[in-house]
Amino acid sequence: MTILPTIRGERGLTQQGLADLLDVSRQTINSIERGRFEPSLSLALKVAQLLQLPVEELFRLDECE
Repeated sequence: MTILPTIRGERGLTQQGLADLLDVSRQTINSIERGRFEPSLSLALKVAQLLQLPVEELFRLDECE
């Protein structure tokens, strides 16, 4: 799960705006925010760097069952 939609909104970014800055599709951002897609490590790090937050604050691993 991610807090990306909240942080993105606080920064005044749309899904498309964030996607453009990261050179990915809007659908990729939408899928990450909805928990349907886990970003690669490199994409997660780019998001964290762009938003100036630790990657651990933006993305968390689900507990192993």
